[in-house]
Amino acid sequence: MPRAKVAILRTSPATVRSDYHELLNLAEYQQTIARDADTALKVNISWHFFFPASSTTPWQLDGVIAAMLADGYDKNLIHACHNRTVVIDSHLGERENKQLDVVEKYGLRNIHLYEGEEWIGIKEAVGDLTKKFLCLNEVYPKGFSIPRRFLGENIIHLPTVKTHVFTTTTGAMKNAFGGLLNEHRHWTHPVINETLVDLLMIQKQIHRGVFAVMDGTFAGDGPGPRCMLPHVKNVILASADQVAIDAVAARLMGFDPLADCRYIRLAHDAGLGCGDPREIEIVGDADAAREDWNFVGPYKKMTFASQMQHKIYWGGLKRPIEWSLKTWLAPWAYVASVLYHDLYWYPARSRKMMDLALRSDWGRLFQNWGRVEENEQGFQNVGQHHPEFQRNLSAMLKQGAKVLGTCLLKAPEIDRRKQKTEPLKDS
Repeated sequence: MPRAKVAILRTSPATVRSDYHELLNLAEYQQTIARDADTALKVNISWHFFFPASSTTPWQLDGVIAAMLADGYDKNLIHACHNRTVVIDSHLGERENKQLDVVEKYGLRNIHLYEGEEWIGIKEAVGDLTKKFLCLNEVYPKGFSIPRRFLGENIIHLPTVKTHVFTTTTGAMKNAFGGLLNEHRHWTHPVINETLVDLLMIQKQIHRGVFAVMDGTFAGDGPGPRCMLPHVKNVILASADQVAIDAVAARLMGFDPLADCRYIRLAHDAGLGCGDPREIEIVGDADAAREDWNFVGPYKKMTFASQMQHKIYWGGLKRPIEWSLKTWLAPWAYVASVLYHDLYWYPARSRKMMDLALRSDWGRLFQNWGRVEENEQGFQNVGQHHPEFQRNLSAMLKQGAKVLGTCLLKAPEIDRRKQKTEPLKDS
């Protein structure tokens, strides 16, 4: 007997809105997402610049909101939800990825968790559940905080199908990483797989309902979640089981979820969901679920940055360097990341890597988002490809320099102003 259910459909711009509506109901989301509770749509921004497969797509966010409203959910109880990291500007990201356009179109609240939101100590939030953590008590011996507003809320995660240099693949489970942990979340990187299991335990206790809707219209292979090779795959997935949807996505990419993705294996063994594809019921397009994309994965052609990260967290640089990431010296790593990704890789490499994706139907829909006609089914005419859509080199460098400045100003080790969003110490 199946232990979990995952819905999957093939889609196209012309039918994407109705497909998302069908997808959510195939996965029986109304049994998980309570109507009388606030629902956070947890947007994924893996890069504040647009890069196919890296972040929540506008049609993904639009499709979920349209489906919920069509099914009678109260617009006033739905909001977009964003986290911040030391190297990602969420405000820039929601504009560049056109997520803000969707939120404003529907008139929803748009909540940035690090701006005016109260965070509470983890022991106050989950009590004795902390005794079951695999690693977070050791990473944060003085405790850590989570957003108070999450207690009793529904949450719908909006990840994309892609690989990741720390966890092989990333999806629903890792989408909680930014929302539940503070800006010192990089402290968990050496034990990232165990961390994702602890975070899923927390979610299951604090949220009224947990659901995930994953976009695979673009899918990313290589050293993700940023510097990837994007592919057009035309699939969308949904499930109330965070482990199962990640397992199905991993299998699509060509991985054995239980053998190749440690976080899925750990969560499966802990009974937090089903990571065994043989025990997952597929509803919708079963043929789509049987595809094997044969992705090479994140480790065969790693970027210089990802190679250094692996050496610092698990290799020969761990002893001489990792300690500095937990001190006032940590901003060197944030600066290095922005310099590499935003001021080198994106200006030098992204244009070539994105070209085919931008010429696809989905790429043209993204370029023309907000200017093409839509109906209940989707977008019948996606418009033309605009070569000028991609910034020129000087514009990219200018934007990257702004991000670098923001990164330094917002670094928690530099910004010592007391805020409600600072991690609280548990007594």
